[in-house]
Amino acid sequence: MLLAIDIGNTNTVLGLYRGAELVTDWRIRTEQDMTADEYGIMMHNLFTAKNVQFKDVTHMVASCVVPPMLNTVVEFANKYFEIEPLLVGPGIRTGMPIYYDNPKEIGADRIVNAVAAYEKYKTSVIIVDFGTATTFDYVSPNGEYLGGVISPGVMISCEALFQKASKLPRVEIFAKPKAVLTKDTISAMNVGIVYGYAGLVDGIVSRIKEEAGTNPTVVATGGLARLISAESEEIELVDDDLTLEGLRIIFERNQGEEK
Repeated sequence: MLLAIDIGNTNTVLGLYRGAELVTDWRIRTEQDMTADEYGIMMHNLFTAKNVQFKDVTHMVASCVVPPMLNTVVEFANKYFEIEPLLVGPGIRTGMPIYYDNPKEIGADRIVNAVAAYEKYKTSVIIVDFGTATTFDYVSPNGEYLGGVISPGVMISCEALFQKASKLPRVEIFAKPKAVLTKDTISAMNVGIVYGYAGLVDGIVSRIKEEAGTNPTVVATGGLARLISAESEEIELVDDDLTLEGLRIIFERNQGEEK
């Protein structure tokens, strides 16, 4: 089985594949100070709950935007699976031309998402990823990565609001607003968060479309994708497993290339 891991700044997503089938997946909090052994204990607990054993894992692929975690993941793979993980980064075969001034600056997760989206939809595509940052990536009709946009993520913006506006309460749960004109502070903040980000997404996507001169498929992924997408006029699809699928595709394109 293939273990695919995407390590983000806030959350880590893991998936187990048998061939092209996603057998099971997990979303956990990213802990930068976690050791390889602590990672092993956590993974053992997750595997046990799904009746999976470490010996079932024969390959591993990972993308990571948290540099301190790279050594942890490699040590974990070496020690507990006795395998060398394929790390998505410079020199890895993606099958996608990347037109960026400095490709090393692009987060691995953004390339992984782009590869998966183009492979799945076979057309020009905009990927909106609701992570720690909200990112927008554009792939041309010919499967070329042409760049994108980075904006502050939903939770980052909320944290700034909570910290700088001392009289505003902390809003922990977001839901579809019942109205735009509200009668209490928490509802007013919820409207600002949900409709504010839906408007941000629609505005940026429409500008990308205008500049690209195409009519791309717009797909969203990430933790808050379904909530914001429900209020967006531009987002057409939500794909929760897009990043894991991209990792699987890239792994297959690098079969025989692992060191």
